[in-house]
Amino acid sequence: MIAVALCGVWGGPRRAAAAETQAAPPAVTVPDFWNPRSRGERVEAPQTGRAVRFLTDDEFPPLHFAGPDGNPTGFVVELARAVCEKLAITCTVQARRFDTLLDALDSKQGDVVAAAIPLTAKLREKFLATRPYFRWPARFAARTDKGLPVPSAAALAGRSVGVLGNSAHAAYLKAFFPKAVPRDFTDLTAAESALKRGEIDYLFADGLNLALYVGGQDAENCCALIGGDYLENRYFGEGIGLITRPEDAALSRALDDALQRVWDDGKYTELYLRFFPVSPF
Repeated sequence: MIAVALCGVWGGPRRAAAAETQAAPPAVTVPDFWNPRSRGERVEAPQTGRAVRFLTDDEFPPLHFAGPDGNPTGFVVELARAVCEKLAITCTVQARRFDTLLDALDSKQGDVVAAAIPLTAKLREKFLATRPYFRWPARFAARTDKGLPVPSAAALAGRSVGVLGNSAHAAYLKAFFPKAVPRDFTDLTAAESALKRGEIDYLFADGLNLALYVGGQDAENCCALIGGDYLENRYFGEGIGLITRPEDAALSRALDDALQRVWDDGKYTELYLRFFPVSPF
């Protein structure tokens, strides 16, 4: 049985304590991006007489990718389908090349983009977006056989930490772990290999990529995530939401409300556990 821990962004990370004294499987931390004080009356989707067209990409697992039957699936896609079910509306999902999604939305070839497009001030100049349903946590990873301490400003003093050069993670490490010894890499694969070989003590990078690495075959069980997640907007962005055109404000509000309800009834957690066997949070 998988132990589930909930991570509340509003109040900082929370870890569920094990009820049993025997050894338990590692918890899968499920992020909670919704403020319980924001719940209001149910918002219904506007009735247009046609299906709501969702646009996505099919080359970014586990968020959105082509399933065995060739149809789009993934955490983001199945979350969109759950939202449609909550709103009792008919929806279609069409895969397009990632760099064409916003242009397709703008030209009315679809109604909603459900893909890993970062929410930024520039995006909001042209489009509407729901509150984030997923964010990009930064995480530390370390070898499991070294007995290294949980990262802190003091614990990392004098220890080597791999980062991508000139990245947000490198800037964050410099600002908040000033006594760590950064080692710059040009790509994440090289940094992961250095960690696996024990050439660096820690690796600090995007939590999703690190979760995929430590849970994958390439890592050969060498390494694990260690410590908590880091979610500062200024460094790591706001995350991703469902994107619509400005004239579809009523639809955007309905999507936001449905995302809250998908969380409330446990469907979000069910989908998260399906697609994230190792949680980036």
